[in-house]
Amino acid sequence: MRFAWLREHSGGDAPAQPGPLNRLVLVAYNLIWWVPIVLGFTKVLDYTVAFITFLAITVVRAIANLVRNHFLTLEQAEVFPFRSP
Repeated sequence: MRFAWLREHSGGDAPAQPGPLNRLVLVAYNLIWWVPIVLGFTKVLDYTVAFITFLAITVVRAIANLVRNHFLTLEQAEVFPFRSP
């Protein structure tokens, strides 16, 4: 919400476009979040291990979102690779 408001009220240049490596990190970051879920439901991993892994990844994602939302400027947040698209 904050970034939408900043983008709307900024009279500056167009937002920065992430590069191809940044896009690859973004896709891998979001795919990794699904790995414990899929492996847990297909019984490759034990449910407990899958849950703990999923919880750890979710905590890392929450910290990355807090950093992006509270400490980065609009330009930095647009190219921050650890975010949801």
